[in-house]
Amino acid sequence: MSAPADDFRPLHVEPVRVAWVDTDAGGRIHWSVVFRWAELAEHALLRKLGRDADDAGPYPRRSAGVVYHRALRFDDELEVRLGIGRAGRTSVTFAWQLARGDELCVEGHHTVVHVDDTGRPAPWPGRLRSGLGID
Repeated sequence: MSAPADDFRPLHVEPVRVAWVDTDAGGRIHWSVVFRWAELAEHALLRKLGRDADDAGPYPRRSAGVVYHRALRFDDELEVRLGIGRAGRTSVTFAWQLARGDELCVEGHHTVVHVDDTGRPAPWPGRLRSGLGID
């Protein structure tokens, strides 16, 4: 469910450099590291919108997907471009791209559900919805 490159509009761009620990024995990034980078960009965006550390817990992941287009290697500099793929009352699907300059290397998405103290889906807080442009 990744947003097509032509229609993608990021709300946040997070610069990242591939660290040695992010690579596998073949010298390319380990397949799982892109999810950590996407989550890094997500948290940076939500922090800008007023979510604090005490409010970070009740947002479990429901699903995720990724497509790898180009290899990334140690010391590559890239951007994680994060936007909204879809938004509902209790969940938001973040769409994201990893680009090295103008080259699209990876695109993916992950769905985050806001839950209440009992673990049941609950509406996202108004200040975050507003900042994400989903009001």
